[in-house]
Amino acid sequence: MNRSTAEGPWSISPRGVAGSDPSGSPGADGDPVSSGFCVAAMVQRSRVTIARAPLNQAIVADFRVVGGIDRVSLKPQMAQMLYFVAGEHSGDIRGAELIKALKRERPDWRFRGLGGPRMKDLAGSGMTDWVEDAAVLGLWEVLKRYGWFKKRFEDTKREIEELKPDAVVFVDYPGFNMRLAKALAEEAPLVRRIYYISPQVWAWNKGRIRDMATCLDLMLCLFPFEAELFQRAGLPAVCMGHPMVEQLEEHRISKPREENLVALLPGSRANEISRIFPLMVKVVAQLQERFPDWKFETAAASVLLENQMREIVDTHAQKPLRLVIRQGGSHELMQRAWCGVVTSGTATLEASYYGLPYCLVYKVAWPTYLLGRALIDIDFLGLANILAGRKIVHEFIQHEANVGNISSFLEAVMTDSYLWKEIEGDLHEVSAGLGNGKAAEIAAGAVMDLLEQRDDGD
Repeated sequence: MNRSTAEGPWSISPRGVAGSDPSGSPGADGDPVSSGFCVAAMVQRSRVTIARAPLNQAIVADFRVVGGIDRVSLKPQMAQMLYFVAGEHSGDIRGAELIKALKRERPDWRFRGLGGPRMKDLAGSGMTDWVEDAAVLGLWEVLKRYGWFKKRFEDTKREIEELKPDAVVFVDYPGFNMRLAKALAEEAPLVRRIYYISPQVWAWNKGRIRDMATCLDLMLCLFPFEAELFQRAGLPAVCMGHPMVEQLEEHRISKPREENLVALLPGSRANEISRIFPLMVKVVAQLQERFPDWKFETAAASVLLENQMREIVDTHAQKPLRLVIRQGGSHELMQRAWCGVVTSGTATLEASYYGLPYCLVYKVAWPTYLLGRALIDIDFLGLANILAGRKIVHEFIQHEANVGNISSFLEAVMTDSYLWKEIEGDLHEVSAGLGNGKAAEIAAGAVMDLLEQRDDGD
């Protein structure tokens, strides 16, 4: 079953950006591809167009220039005070990583602000643990507590104006942090303003990019194309790589892939599993009849989700399934399986990093889907495709996420070694753009560079 990559239902986009000539000549939307790549992005005709550039001209430069400076040779600097604002548990984790990296290089620096327990443990009494109160989901929940957030906003702004820190570090949490950054730019312009983990405004509100350039001094980005976008708007930006790389490397295994194993990863939330896992069960039921030597395995994030999966199997499977349900071990499964079906989310980026050929599935309530279509202005849903600038992972969204499409994809990848190798190779190229596992160190280097420029009189 050899399939050409230029035609057929399971073909991969030509090695160029969407809209480029398959021969590699420049197309309307981008440049020809080089060997090894990074991604750069341009706002063109009000859409984000991803272009590719040589690896050694962008990603390596980003990761090396900031992270590889010999700081022992720098002259001694004055102790700095940094004020952090993180309003979610994930921000507490990332903020703590950055504080730890900064303390390692500058043990005399002081840290104040709003964060979570991890940040408070590192920073001491000057850091307020507020994430349990601040981490709310949904517009309605925010509106119900508008008075509380307004007071906290004013108190935080007042404290920053009184403390006069050398810089404020905003850790994600854009609804609160971007308003605070804008206010500080007007009322405390001498305080440097650094955004750590850039909001994905390129997907849903590209007009805010220029607004951010007017009120920030530095943007620390996860992906190279994000840094390029902000730089084009006049905002200094550094690509530090994705913080999860270090964790994924810790879970790296040396076992070979099992050529007859299919991984099913329906998500880590109960509502995701209720929508996606019944579909996966039906796919298994269909394929195990035609391919009796295939095995199927899934990894549940908790005991509760494992029980939910088993109940779904009991409800939807008319015959016994060759489906193993385990609790935990998703990273190992991604490295053992030959291919997979993965629900849109963090798991798709993890699967991409491990080089697992997979298809992305996404199903939500129709009102949610239609609202998302109206607000989000990107060509792809999956980050692997966004980073590559072309389709390397098949995306089955809403009505396209059906038994027929998913089964056909799995049959193609499981039986066509050429197609499998091409997808795997493309995913490994994408993983090179996720960084070198030193995101916090690179971010710390960029922060020190910015503040030491001030000390040098810049």
